Amino acid sequence: MTELVRELADGLMFPEGPVAMADGSILLVEIGRGTLTRVGPDGAVSIVATPGGGPNGLALGPDGRAYLCNNGGFKWTEPGDPNGYRPVAQADDYSGGRIERVDLATGAVEVLYTETEKGPLKGPNDIVFDADGGFYFTDLGKVRAREMDRGAVYYARADGSAVKELAFPLMTPNGIGLSPDGATLYVAETQTARLWAFDIVAPGEIRRQPFPSPHGGRLVAGLGGYRMFDSLAVDAEGHICVATLVEGGITIIAPDGGTVEHVPMPDRWTTNICFGGKDLKTAFITLSSSGRLVALPWRRPGLALNYG
Repeated sequence: MTELVRELADGLMFPEGPVAMADGSILLVEIGRGTLTRVGPDGAVSIVATPGGGPNGLALGPDGRAYLCNNGGFKWTEPGDPNGYRPVAQADDYSGGRIERVDLATGAVEVLYTETEKGPLKGPNDIVFDADGGFYFTDLGKVRAREMDRGAVYYARADGSAVKELAFPLMTPNGIGLSPDGATLYVAETQTARLWAFDIVAPGEIRRQPFPSPHGGRLVAGLGGYRMFDSLAVDAEGHICVATLVEGGITIIAPDGGTVEHVPMPDRWTTNICFGGKDLKTAFITLSSSGRLVALPWRRPGLALNYG
């Protein structure tokens, strides 16, 4: 499958959060540049908005605007690092975690949330909207020289009126997505390479699993070896397609955790995937350390998102 990979854009500064648009363009964030960026069907790159900090995750809301998870900023490897351009810690000029909303026509950025009832957001990472118009998002937290935050999963209203914590603590929660029937929320942890599932009983409400679950989720898969999970997308058949770091590629996991397949990519910091094109059978993948957006045919159609 990798021989079918097409490069759509390069020179991006750690791209993430791709969203396939109806006009054939791809919206994404550049964490290293602090921008919301559009890649046209012809590969032309343009800046839509500059929220600064560390825009990390992206989704379209019911109002047609873009909703961003902003991690507040990273410290990066030095230019020319032999192991690639990548984040290594919380930025010295860290501006605080937040959820932002962007008007795609004007580029105006509005801050919706900076805290919850449990305290300030630290490093919001990925986001998915449900059919009810609300959204789930992960807060991975931040890493400092000798300490790191414990992460959480939240649910919020798109109008900025309410946000609440659903699950805590998680170890670096990153990718988040919904099953085709909207009844299961999937969350991938980076450092553990574990995929968790949360049963949804109502919008923003989960059925908690008992101890020894650390946060109410049930374990779908936990991979051995040295690899880490990043963001994810779900296909129309319910498989969870998780961007995988170090091993570099997309790990495809069945809902019961019984089938695991790995599609290798030419970048060990493969961070995200979305689906678009005819019948949603094209995968768009961010190869972040090398600053590229690529596309390739996918054997199963992707799951249509609730908005956009």
